[in-house]
Amino acid sequence: MHHPAAPAARGRRLAAFRAALPYTLPIFAGFWFLGLTYGIYMRAAGFSFWYPMCMSLTIFAGSMEFVTVNLLMGAFDPLQAFAMTLMINARHLFYGLAMLDKYKGTGWKKFYLIFGMCDESFSINCTAQVPPGVDRGWFMFFVTLLNHFYWFFGSTLGGLFGSLLRFDTKGLDFVMTAMFVVIFLEQWWKDGSHAGALVGLGVSLVCLAAFGADGFILPAMAGILALLAAARPRLEQKEDRT
Repeated sequence: MHHPAAPAARGRRLAAFRAALPYTLPIFAGFWFLGLTYGIYMRAAGFSFWYPMCMSLTIFAGSMEFVTVNLLMGAFDPLQAFAMTLMINARHLFYGLAMLDKYKGTGWKKFYLIFGMCDESFSINCTAQVPPGVDRGWFMFFVTLLNHFYWFFGSTLGGLFGSLLRFDTKGLDFVMTAMFVVIFLEQWWKDGSHAGALVGLGVSLVCLAAFGADGFILPAMAGILALLAAARPRLEQKEDRT
């Protein structure tokens, strides 16, 4: 004998899934292709397909997953890994503060919503108008779950497909460099003053000369963060005048 509340609960979940799916479909192509590239990159670095599959399930931080490949291939340094992860994904601290009210009352789903909050899921869950009659918690849950699945699917497929490649994959690790170049160019076009981009470029070049190619990343990121924090009031005033 079925409990009368069970069909109603399934109906709420199905309605939330149907409402969330159209919002995530534009994310699918980007996540699938980037995840596919990540999986192939892992295979080219000598890792089994289990690595991109498991990492895409447990880390779910696109740029950090690419960086993790080099961390796994280098000397064991948990402090460096922690510091780099914190700096690369520090923006999620502010995402979390912005979602405090929205995540209230979501029950056990809140833990997964926190874990799976990437840039795209944050953007949708923060701005989307949940249709009337659709449970808000389940809507945000399925937005997060679908985006997570797209990344997992692409990464796993790339890991499997990478083992079938017959061409020389040497140099494929340049994909990470290309990804960060694209991110830099996108920020350059969006920011009219280019101040942040110039600070990042200048500090990185100084640290590269001072610390070398193997040790410049952490000092550069710390320097960029400190300079931008100090210059923030002036940059905001300049933006207000423009």
